Amino acid sequence: MTASSWPAAAIALLACPVCGARMRDAGGAGVRCAADHAFDRARQGHLTLLPPGARPPSSDTAEMVADRVAFLSAGHFAGLTGALADAVLAPDTGAPATLLDLGGGTGHHLAALLDRVPGAVGVVLDSSRYAARRAARAHPRAVAVVGDGWARWPVRDGVLDRVTVVFAPRNGPQIARVLRPEGRLVVVTPAADHLAELVGRLGLLRVDPDKAERLAASLEPHLEPLAERTHREELRLDRAAVTALVGMGPHARHRSRAERAAAVAALPEPLPVTVSVRIGTYRPAP
Repeated sequence: MTASSWPAAAIALLACPVCGARMRDAGGAGVRCAADHAFDRARQGHLTLLPPGARPPSSDTAEMVADRVAFLSAGHFAGLTGALADAVLAPDTGAPATLLDLGGGTGHHLAALLDRVPGAVGVVLDSSRYAARRAARAHPRAVAVVGDGWARWPVRDGVLDRVTVVFAPRNGPQIARVLRPEGRLVVVTPAADHLAELVGRLGLLRVDPDKAERLAASLEPHLEPLAERTHREELRLDRAAVTALVGMGPHARHRSRAERAAAVAALPEPLPVTVSVRIGTYRPAP
């Protein structure tokens, strides 16, 4: 995507991280607000919208992003992405025109959503510049932004129809701030048996048994639950796919690549792997 092809409706969702004013396209070179705070477009096509001197929190490395691209592009999470889209496009909520994927990584899930909603625009907000470089090319109606998901987002108040969060931390106050009153948050979290066949064999992080309670606490009192569904399927993965799956997530931070490779080499092939997630839908609290 070239800078000149940025969708105006997506840029209009953004707010200056210095003063909060609406952003506009500065002739393809970046974005600028009415107070003349300017932010350059990176050579790879994304924007970094952080206040002066601020740095994003720890984020996915180049290796983790490469593993994510390899795994997702092979279609292994197509079922999960489809279930996410079904929740986002639930018939009782109407078709969204504006979406944001928080911690959206390479933009894979957002691109699939935009493919199902002609005319909609979206933003990928992630703290990883490596992910943003990929997300900048994910879809012609999306803009990739490097930002701090824990701070005030560079997004205007009340402009989003949907916020999605897939295996990423949530920021309840900011989600409620940027959603329209009738907007929806859709969150995907792992269930207890998610990737169960890999957890013990590879020494992966286990799902916190109190995760559902922690999710509720992180969103209340700013958002209230509307619905929850479960998506469960079995994948059959070869060792290369398992390596990418493990390498793209938080497990990659706790064991070296050599340790992970040695453990994966001992696995049978193909290996049945359970995908089991909860998909929760929320709305801003009145």
